[in-house]
Amino acid sequence: MNKVIVIANQKGGVGKTTTVINLTHALALKEKKILIIDMDPQGNAGVCFNIDIRSCKTIYDALINELSLSEIILHTDFSNIDFVPSNDALSGAQIELVNVIAREQVLKNILQPYIEKYDYIFIDTPPSLCLLTINAFTAAHSILIPIQCEYLALEGIAQLLKTIKLVKHSLNPDLSIEGVCLTMYDTRTNLSKEVMENVVGHFKEKTYKTIIPRNIKLSEAPSFGKPITTYSPESPGAVAYKKLAEEFIIKNITVQQ
Repeated sequence: MNKVIVIANQKGGVGKTTTVINLTHALALKEKKILIIDMDPQGNAGVCFNIDIRSCKTIYDALINELSLSEIILHTDFSNIDFVPSNDALSGAQIELVNVIAREQVLKNILQPYIEKYDYIFIDTPPSLCLLTINAFTAAHSILIPIQCEYLALEGIAQLLKTIKLVKHSLNPDLSIEGVCLTMYDTRTNLSKEVMENVVGHFKEKTYKTIIPRNIKLSEAPSFGKPITTYSPESPGAVAYKKLAEEFIIKNITVQQ
């Protein structure tokens, strides 16, 4: 099944973009054809792929200027990964979309012709429940939620789940939670273990068994414009994202059966 997946958490610094970049590359290594849509005005995903987000057309041009996505999609340096960049111009799109008819469904309409061309379309979102995020939720089949293993990890999750419920009710009845991914796990602290237990207790089987560790190589990789699976393929972070990709694929095969 071709699938559109949003990576979302209204709390910043939880590993959304890190997960988008590294999970998709791990999937691409398994011959899955991927399109990444950056819906975060910060444009960090593009930087992680060593793309000059100032000099190219972006998702803003599709949302506001009605360019075809085919005019914007970039082929990355990594096999099986295409990319639609973003930059700070996207911040203005929220205001410009306000008076657009069916404003929550603009991204869905843009993506529709491309879903069959990719195994998975991943959408990176800003750390807020804004109109850009709602567009992503409306366009998606499911939501993957990264949660960091730190103090106040579950802060804002209740609001996120409430928003998902509202979107399901009024805009996208088929929207589901793809899974919950624990990030920044520190084996040296009891806090990480406590957060893990709380998340598993709350989300149960939706929580991925693979946990992403706190790893210096994961932090370094974006500055080299590479996913961790290329920058340091044997590091704990790379191993974890490869395992997460395997778990992700198996879960999707199981659901289809």
